[in-house]
Amino acid sequence: MSEFRIHHDVNELLGLLNVRGGDGAEVYIDLLQKNRTPYVTTTVSSHSAKVKMAEHSKTPEDFLRKYDELKSKNVRNLDPLVYLLSKLTEDKETLKFLQQNAKERSEMSANAATSTTTSYSIPATSSKMSMQELEELRKKLGNVTASSNVPQSSEVIRKMLRDRHNKKNPTQPNPVFPNWVYDRPALIGDFVTSPTPVGDPVVAIGTMPLAAQEQALVEDLLYVLIGVDGRDITAQPVLGRQSRSFIVDPSLDMSIKELVNRILPVASCYSTITRFTEEKTSFEYGQVNHALTAAMRTLMKEYLILVTQLEHLHRQGTLSLQKLWFYIQPTMRTMEILASIATSVDKGECMGGSTLSLLHDRTFNYTGDSQAQELCLYLTKAASVPYFEILEKWIYRGIIKDPYSEFMVEEHELQKEKIQEDYNDKYWDQRYTIVQHRIPSFLQKMADKILNTGKYLNVVRECGRDVTCPDAKEVLYTLKERAYVEQIEKSYYYASKVLLDFLMEEKELVSRLRSIKHYFLMDKGDFFVHFMDLTEEELKKPVDDIIPPRLEALLELALRMSTANTDPFKDDLKIDLMPHDVITQLLRVLAIDTKQEKAIINAEPTEVSLSGLEAFSFDYIVKWPLSLIINRKALTRYQMLFRHMFYCKHVERLLCNVWISNKASKQYSLHSAKWFAAAFALRQRMLNFVQNIQYYMMFEVNEPTWHIMENNLKSASNIDDVLCHHTSFLDNCLKDCMLTNPELLRIFSKLMSVCVMFTNCMQRFTHSMRIDSEMKRLTFGNAAMENSSASAELTKEAEKKRLAAKVDQSDSGFEATISKFDSNFSTLLLDLLDKLSIYSTNDCEHSMINIIYRLDFNGFYTERLEKMAIERSQKTAA
Repeated sequence: MSEFRIHHDVNELLGLLNVRGGDGAEVYIDLLQKNRTPYVTTTVSSHSAKVKMAEHSKTPEDFLRKYDELKSKNVRNLDPLVYLLSKLTEDKETLKFLQQNAKERSEMSANAATSTTTSYSIPATSSKMSMQELEELRKKLGNVTASSNVPQSSEVIRKMLRDRHNKKNPTQPNPVFPNWVYDRPALIGDFVTSPTPVGDPVVAIGTMPLAAQEQALVEDLLYVLIGVDGRDITAQPVLGRQSRSFIVDPSLDMSIKELVNRILPVASCYSTITRFTEEKTSFEYGQVNHALTAAMRTLMKEYLILVTQLEHLHRQGTLSLQKLWFYIQPTMRTMEILASIATSVDKGECMGGSTLSLLHDRTFNYTGDSQAQELCLYLTKAASVPYFEILEKWIYRGIIKDPYSEFMVEEHELQKEKIQEDYNDKYWDQRYTIVQHRIPSFLQKMADKILNTGKYLNVVRECGRDVTCPDAKEVLYTLKERAYVEQIEKSYYYASKVLLDFLMEEKELVSRLRSIKHYFLMDKGDFFVHFMDLTEEELKKPVDDIIPPRLEALLELALRMSTANTDPFKDDLKIDLMPHDVITQLLRVLAIDTKQEKAIINAEPTEVSLSGLEAFSFDYIVKWPLSLIINRKALTRYQMLFRHMFYCKHVERLLCNVWISNKASKQYSLHSAKWFAAAFALRQRMLNFVQNIQYYMMFEVNEPTWHIMENNLKSASNIDDVLCHHTSFLDNCLKDCMLTNPELLRIFSKLMSVCVMFTNCMQRFTHSMRIDSEMKRLTFGNAAMENSSASAELTKEAEKKRLAAKVDQSDSGFEATISKFDSNFSTLLLDLLDKLSIYSTNDCEHSMINIIYRLDFNGFYTERLEKMAIERSQKTAA
């Protein structure tokens, strides 16, 4: 069982038990995966488990009756379920919990029932009911009292199946037999029951001599064995799926009556088989059931030939009741098996793969009984022919031709052109899906390979290539499963190779991924420097004021004037302005399936409009079939990584611009101020932080992970391996870049905000100083030109002293501001390093600890981190 199947089953079980809170499904999944036996080849014996369950049951007979009923319907996994339940009866703690849970669920359902009964309130008796109200009440009562146990007529079932098929395939309606086929019961070959007997016997058979009674009963039995009522033996009407019963004249001699009752089960089996073959011959029940009924009719011919020969002996006067019993015995076993199979298929409402599962299980259950096993094997081979024809077209050509919805693979109408807009990649995951109840039990292990084989071929075929497996051979059912398993495996390996070679060589998948890496993972350094220089002024604007065609033109210019010009796929790169900033987008994604999801989705949008830098992202045009790998889900992950690193690069440029501005401000004697030195040191610490974070993401996360993926792609054997490696690469990059942890992400976003606010503050101050200096220069410009050079120098010196004095006056205010920035930045950085230390230790995320080593290379933060660790351990101990 795959991890995803275990996850689904555990979640479903927790939902059924109404288990809320706790550690969730992950804990149970880990336990199941650690304690499971991966390769179980033995089947569970349910006999002892069934006996144990019956002993613990308050009504053992009802339990055994229900077990036999489910067994007759060939319900899958019945024996493992009974075995599991028997084990639960030994676990007192689990039983106590289940009883408590059942009590709570019954109370909840009772409360729900009392709340819904108000919709069936009856008007007061004092008021007269109108005819409309009476009709509505009658309909409601009819719906409530209608019993689901009443079997539906075959006509209703046929109509339901036909409507279901026509709804799914409106262009290919099912063929329909004419009405007279169903309106003439005499054509069926079964008993035609009438309310009144055809004719009463002149003389009661009990008054006749024994020899005469025997001859009369032989003639009656010969009629009854072919579905015609006799004079003294009449068939009872059949209700639902019951077996046919007969009424024998009570005046008959007991010895003869006993022998007759031994022969009558054959007639009952004949009636069951005849009704089954007539009903399942209809197109609505599918090709497998049609092939099964054809095989049954072939076997029934031998039975009818035997009855004809017995009739010939009877006319010659040589057939006695004992001889009839002797001649009919070899056929009794065959008729019992056929009737049992017909009843099970009918009760289980089996079609397609479920019918084949039932026949396969019967074939193996009759091991030791060679005659019965040979009979079931013949039926299974005959019924599997149409199913294997569908299978052959699927695994050899990638085509599904399943007019009656019998095959294990189901096709859904999805447009492959929309795959770029589809975040969940529905085309690959949902275009073709497995339907569990249609999988024959003998193909259960190969179901995934069968699904993938056809999917691989279908992708290549939809690209205009006509592909057919060169090793295509007829697939036949045998008791030795290796025969058809080898054919499926050969076709699977061929389909895997064809699609993989098609994507890797003709569609150049690896080159496409490298192209995406150049832009989304910022692999082309000169391109990004040039691009950010060109678009800096445009991206500073609010996103609503940005003209996208202008950005596209600047992107084109940057591509043509950098080393990216050598990329053959550069024209597929596009501009995308997102509606949210990267932090909001990531938090929305991380909040899915959590308690915070509704709060974040329903939160009002921020009033502050996004700038172009915050909304900017790249997009990439990917065409079919590469969009199977580079789908919208993958591109969204690339965008998250790009926006994260792009914003870090933007913050780095802002800090570098502050450094340039600080150099120009030295002429105002700012370097002598205390707060200026503190601001210089803080700016350097911020720059060190941002640059080291970028280095870590690009050279310690993206590059090594990319090389691992590239090496894995060389050894990939099928497209699912490629998908797995690519998804794993993106997941690891997102995780190691701290984008999958909401706590780390929030701290990091606050750090970036502090850096941006600091740069804005410093730039405003520098700008104000520059404006003030320029205004004074213009004021004293003329005076300086008129005066001598000596007086000009004195004026300049006086201006410097005046500006220095102004700076000294505002020293206290700027010093407090810088101190606050320093405090906030240091606190957030220590918090980030502390959280990284915890996650790297507890969750074994060893790559994240590299950030600590890079940022704390000289032990500046070590002492504070150790102090925080001691305080945390003391709180935990308390």
